[in-house]
Amino acid sequence: MNRSWLVVTLTTVALAVAAGPASAQKVYRWVDKNGQVHYGDKVPPEYAEQDRDVLDKSGMKVGHEQGLVTAEEARAREAEARRKAAAVEQARRDRMLLQTYQNPREIELLRVRRLDQIDAQITIQQQSLTNLKRRRDDQVRQASRYAPHSSKPGAPPLPEGLAADIERSASDISVQEANLKKLREERVAVNRRFEEDLKRFKELRRID
Repeated sequence: MNRSWLVVTLTTVALAVAAGPASAQKVYRWVDKNGQVHYGDKVPPEYAEQDRDVLDKSGMKVGHEQGLVTAEEARAREAEARRKAAAVEQARRDRMLLQTYQNPREIELLRVRRLDQIDAQITIQQQSLTNLKRRRDDQVRQASRYAPHSSKPGAPPLPEGLAADIERSASDISVQEANLKKLREERVAVNRRFEEDLKRFKELRRID
């Protein structure tokens, strides 16, 4: 830095401070896209995206402020934050794998036990759903003897209790079908998770 440039810089800083309110104690310094250095007690709107140094009244740097973040910068930062979070989570899972299992066979055995448990729940749900559908079919057959389901002239009206039973059975079947779907999805997810853990464990232990 030559002496003449330093004099100009300090003079510019001094003028910027003097031009502001008597209480102003800092000046901003920023560089535009063309590499031109600017000073001022306020940053003009057209330079709002520029990072800037904060100088005291003697021209010494005392801080740094970040400019407004562009949409592109925001997306880049979000992506970087997600990448770091994923790395932290992966490191946590790696530690858990190495602390929990001694060899791949332990992972396989636990997977079999966990899937057997889910399969047992699925069997129970399937049987329950079958029973509900059988009961609903019986109720529908009973309802066929009554108007408006019966085509026979003079058929008595459908009893209110039977209509309520059919509606309740339909609701129960819907709930059981949703539960069964969740169990099947859980089975797929659990199996996939164990498969990923097994693969990662072998990578960490360098097992072919």
